[in-house]
Amino acid sequence: MASGGDHDVCGEDCAAEDQLVTPWTISVASGYTLLRDPHHNKGLAFTEKERDAHYLRGLLPPAIISQQQQEKKLMQNLRSYEVPLHRYMAMMELQERNERLFYKLLIDNVEELLPVVYTPTVGEACQKYGGIFRRPQGLYISLKEKGKILEVLKNWPEKNIQVIVVTDGERILGLGDLGCQGMGIPVGKLALYTALGGVRPSACLPITIDVGTNNESLLNNEFYIGLKQKRATGKEYADLLQEFMTAVKQNYGEKVLVQFEDFANHNAFELLSKYSTTHLVFNDDIQGTASVVLSGIVSSLKLIGGTLADQTFLFLGAGEAGTGIAELIALEMSKQTKIPLEETRKKIWLVDSRGLIVIHRKESLQHFKKPWAHEHEPCTTLIDAVKAIKPTVLIGTSGQGKTFTKEVVEAMASFNKKPLIMALSNPTSQAECTAEEAYNWSEGRAVFASGSPFDPVKYNDKLFIPGQANNAYIFPGLGLGLVMSGAIRMHDEMLLAASEALACQVTQEHYDKGMTFPPFSNIRTISANIAAKVAAKAYDLGLATRLPRPDDLVKFAESCMYSPNYRIYR
Repeated sequence: MASGGDHDVCGEDCAAEDQLVTPWTISVASGYTLLRDPHHNKGLAFTEKERDAHYLRGLLPPAIISQQQQEKKLMQNLRSYEVPLHRYMAMMELQERNERLFYKLLIDNVEELLPVVYTPTVGEACQKYGGIFRRPQGLYISLKEKGKILEVLKNWPEKNIQVIVVTDGERILGLGDLGCQGMGIPVGKLALYTALGGVRPSACLPITIDVGTNNESLLNNEFYIGLKQKRATGKEYADLLQEFMTAVKQNYGEKVLVQFEDFANHNAFELLSKYSTTHLVFNDDIQGTASVVLSGIVSSLKLIGGTLADQTFLFLGAGEAGTGIAELIALEMSKQTKIPLEETRKKIWLVDSRGLIVIHRKESLQHFKKPWAHEHEPCTTLIDAVKAIKPTVLIGTSGQGKTFTKEVVEAMASFNKKPLIMALSNPTSQAECTAEEAYNWSEGRAVFASGSPFDPVKYNDKLFIPGQANNAYIFPGLGLGLVMSGAIRMHDEMLLAASEALACQVTQEHYDKGMTFPPFSNIRTISANIAAKVAAKAYDLGLATRLPRPDDLVKFAESCMYSPNYRIYR
C-alpha cells in the first residue's frame, strides 16, 4: 500500500479508502467513547451494523444519514452565520467533534471556507483566542517547561509526527504580539496542510512557544491564557529554542518538518539560518511567501510582457516577506540568465520605514537588508522612489494599509503599459490598496494580486478577477513533497521547483480573465503537482530517504493524500 512517509496505521491515505478499519484508541473505541472521539466519530452516519457492533444503540437518534447529507446540512448552518468569527468557532467545534467531516467540508468548499479557517478570520480569532478558548488544541511549551521539553513532547498522544508548525506569537499576521493566543495560527495552518496538501491529521502537531508577551493589554487582562511577563530575549530565548529543536529531533527523528510561523523578523532569520543545516526547517513568512509571489510574477509575465530579467522591482517593506521574496526573485533570475546573484539583486529595490535602501545607509542596516543597498540618491517617500526607479513591478509587504495611494498607482501606470501591483499585506484591512483602487487608478491596465481575497471588479464593462498570492497554494504541496520523499533538509531549489509547478497550472483561460494564479477549487491537484516537483528535487539533490524513488511522483503524491471520506468499521 502506498503511504506518505511512515506506515499509515489509521487508514488515512487515499490508498486505504476501501479497507475495513478498526477504530482503535487505546482499546477498540465503542459506545459513548466512540461518539466522543473526533478521529472516529461519524455522528448519524453510523450504519445499523456499526451501531450494533460498537454498542451505539440508543446513544444516537434512529435516523441514518450519509456524509454528503451531513455536509449539506452543516454548510447551510455555516452560511446562516453573519459574523465570520462565529463561522470560525463553528468550524473549530466541528473539528473537535468529527474530524473527517471537518476536512470533508473544507476540501469540498475550499474557496468559501479558506477565509474562515485562515486569513483573514483567523487573525480576529487569535485576538479573541482567550475569550473563545474552549478546549486546548496543540502543545503549549512555556518557560516553565525549560529542561522538560522532551517530556512535554511525549505527552502528545500521537507519536508518528511528520509536520510541526510552531509560533512564539510575536508577529501574528499584521496584528503584532498576541503571545500565547497565537495558537490559532499553527492550528489553522495545519488544517490546511491536511485539507489542501493531504498530510494526515494524526501526523500534524501545532505548537506555541510562550516566552511572555510585550502586549500591555494582554498583560493587564485577567483572563489572558499565557505567561504574564515581558518576553524573554537573548540567551534565555535562544536556549529554550535550542532545547525545543533538539527535543523535536530526538523524539520524532530527522525527517520531521518544522515550520516556523509568525516569529518577529530578528528571530525568524536567525532561527532559519541556525537550524537549516541540522534540521528540516521552513519559514512560511520568508520562504512560502517568496515562492508563491515568484510564481505569480512568472505567470504575470504572459500579461505584462518580457522576461523576469527585463523587470525592475520595487518593494514597500523590507522585513521577512519582502527580503525573502526579493532573494528568491534574484535566485530565479540568476538561474535563468546565468548572471551572478550579486548582479541580479541590483534589479530589485526596497523601501523601508526610512525610505529607499541605498548604499550610504549600509552601516545602519540590519544584516538581512544589506544585500539590497544599491548606489542611488536617497528617497524618503514611496512616491519619490517610484518616480526615481520607475519599476515595472510594485510589491507591498509593509503591513501598512492604504500606502499604495492614487498618486503611486497613477505613477506606475504612467510609465508601464501594464503595471504589476501586488498588495500582499494581511489581513484585508492592512492591504496596501484594494483591487478596485488598483484597477480604477490605472484605468483598468494594472495586473493585480493581493495577500487577502478581494471580489472581482468590473471596470468599463470588463470583469477583472484579482489574483490572491496566498501561501496556501505552496506550503501544503511543499510539505507533502518533503514528507513523501522522506527529505532530511530543505533547499532553495525546492522553493523554485514549487513556484514553477504552480505557475504551470495557470491556463490561457485564466489569463483571459486577468488571473495570475489558478482557481483554488483545483488546490488538491495543484498540491499533488507541487509535491511531485519538490520530491523530484529532493531525490535529485540526494536529500530524499524514501527509496526506491517512485516511478510516477504525481500518482504517488495522490495516493499519499489524506481522504476525509468515512471508513467502514468492522
